[in-house]
Amino acid sequence: MRLPDDNNDKSGMTPTIVSTIVAVSMFVLVILLVVLYINHRQNPPRRQTGAQPAPTAGAVAESYPDTRDLIGDSTLTPDDLDFWDMYPEETPEPEKEAGETPKPQENDPSTDGRHTLVVDRDGKEEWVLISPYLPKHDYDFTKLVCQSDLMKYYEDGRQTSFVGVDISKAEGYVDYNKLKKAGVDFVMLRVGARGYSSGQLVIDEYFSDNIKRASDAKLEIGLYFFSQAITEAEAIEEALVVLQQLQGYTVKYPIAFDMEYVDNDTSRVEGLSRADKTAIAKAFLDTIRFGGYEPMIYGDKHWLIKQIDLSKLTGYDVWLSQLEDVPDYPYRFSMWQYDRQASIDGISGNASLNISFIDYSEK
Repeated sequence: MRLPDDNNDKSGMTPTIVSTIVAVSMFVLVILLVVLYINHRQNPPRRQTGAQPAPTAGAVAESYPDTRDLIGDSTLTPDDLDFWDMYPEETPEPEKEAGETPKPQENDPSTDGRHTLVVDRDGKEEWVLISPYLPKHDYDFTKLVCQSDLMKYYEDGRQTSFVGVDISKAEGYVDYNKLKKAGVDFVMLRVGARGYSSGQLVIDEYFSDNIKRASDAKLEIGLYFFSQAITEAEAIEEALVVLQQLQGYTVKYPIAFDMEYVDNDTSRVEGLSRADKTAIAKAFLDTIRFGGYEPMIYGDKHWLIKQIDLSKLTGYDVWLSQLEDVPDYPYRFSMWQYDRQASIDGISGNASLNISFIDYSEK
């Protein structure tokens, strides 16, 4: 059947062609919509709280200065910046050899300056802590000079010490005039002793002659007593004996309390505690001071540090016995016995030499 003439397409396109074009266009549109939908699901748009205008080129330049403006004319390098010092360089530890024993971290008491070595009568060594509460000596032992086997101490080029010898029955007959000519200034004479076993008091059989001839030779005189007292009452008894024996003589140097153990035998004082020995020594020293004389305590380093309590005896001078070229006793002392086998004119056998850092004749 044919259509009326006014419905005919004057472009020459038939209805079949038009239908085909429309169908293809619809197919392409559907494909495009599918692609847009898939892209929307995979990359959803970011939500914004408000409209953000795009920054202009001028705004960017104003917020971020040019790097060259920040650096300017500086010639610094990263190594010049201080903050690198915050990170110390790591030094690799040296590899330990096989079998090497690690060094102990504790301080060595022999070098820490806070300990002193004490050797007991059996030869046992012990590093003892130096008490911060006891008075220390202030001698500079580089100022010690040995002249003709006699120890002397100089300060500012001037001798400030005094030469002494301690004498008992063991020295036999002593020529005190020769001692004085040999350079001796004072003598320490033994008055007597208490028997270390019997407890009996004995006056040194040479004492009366020694004190008389030492006085005649114009030597300064000090005394000592070998004690084996086991009670304070016995110590006072010993001191009274000393005071009785020196009557009629001028004694300006100290009177010393000498308590010791006995070699190769057992003495009365073996069973005394440290506190007992301290109290006995103090009883003797106090009695001597009450009698108007200068008291002194004698002992070696071990006796003074381990056998008595020096904190109870700080009011008395110390006569240190240490047979060394230089003493290492840390606390205050005023007299030092440094040799027991010396040779000096006036004594035929071995002499015990001393140095006093105090002129007791002027004290």
